[in-house]
Amino acid sequence: MSSPSLAQLRSYAVSRTLFKPATLAAAVDRLGFVQADPIRSPARAQDLTLRHRVRAYRAGDLDRQYERLGLEEDFFVNYGFLRPEHRALMHPRSPRQAWSVAQAEQAQAVWRFVRERGVVHPRDVHAQFKLGLTRNWFGGTSNASTQLLDAMHYRGLLRVARRDGGTRVYAATQPLPAPQGSGEVHARLDALIDLVVHKYAPLPSASLSQLVAYLRGGAPQWSALYGAALERARQRLAGAWVDGVHWYWPAAERCAARRWQSPDDVRLLTPFDPLVWDRRRFEMLWGWAYRFEAYTPAHRRQLGYYALPLLWRDQVIGWGNVAVVDGALRAQIGYVSGRAPREAGFRAALQAELERLECFLGLSPTA
Repeated sequence: MSSPSLAQLRSYAVSRTLFKPATLAAAVDRLGFVQADPIRSPARAQDLTLRHRVRAYRAGDLDRQYERLGLEEDFFVNYGFLRPEHRALMHPRSPRQAWSVAQAEQAQAVWRFVRERGVVHPRDVHAQFKLGLTRNWFGGTSNASTQLLDAMHYRGLLRVARRDGGTRVYAATQPLPAPQGSGEVHARLDALIDLVVHKYAPLPSASLSQLVAYLRGGAPQWSALYGAALERARQRLAGAWVDGVHWYWPAAERCAARRWQSPDDVRLLTPFDPLVWDRRRFEMLWGWAYRFEAYTPAHRRQLGYYALPLLWRDQVIGWGNVAVVDGALRAQIGYVSGRAPREAGFRAALQAELERLECFLGLSPTA
């Protein structure tokens, strides 16, 4: 079999991840994992990701249907939403930093409190235990009870039962069963890597290695085994050398098949969309460097606070900064070439995408 061209890889990447819109349950199953981010510009990353893949999706639908869908929030290669069976592959989780005796006793007291209450908002824990303030990851301060709940959730002592106004509300859980023997551990690691590849394929070799390394955040207890797991993955995945780079994708898929056709659509993607998340792959496929600049000082930004990559057919040709001002959508579009494409249909496709955004945000009369 001949190697695919870079153009075929690009079309494959676009078509396989921007699949035909389905139900919310089916779209989550197809993605395997939906990354979450709290920034709303103009909506959160999980909603911006799902709006392209779920029929008639509206901002906040994932929160509203979370309990009905039986999903879990947890850390995988990053934080987000996934199925319980995928979460179970990573637990019982052994964090790199152990608790002190005092911290463990505190966590047990909070766990008993949550179990007795059934479902608990963080403010209830703060009011009950009065743990005070502590320094957070960003150098500021936050409630110590909030950090403790996060740590208990990470360790599998709690699960996110739902969200109230974006805030995680917790329920107590029992420990998940540990794998029985090295064979089951290897099977779990293989399944986790396959889940990563399924979401982000096709992957250049360096990106595959990077994502496998990120799995140490989801299952740190097996850190010593990821090297061997990566080598097993390289053996079972399909792959080819393209322009001096070794690419990988699921063995059951043919990346050069004619079925991978990009529609004549414009899409404004979240910076965390699986199509553009891998910045290394982004530059290989589209020939320019996209950067997420929300945490970049304003005077150093080149694209904007939350610039959304702009996809036209199978090319990312620019970006859009989108906001809701006085109840109306405002979009500033930039282009890598300095100007909009002249192809027939582009302006109409861009207008259609902005109208879809309005409907998604509830700004349209037909929303």
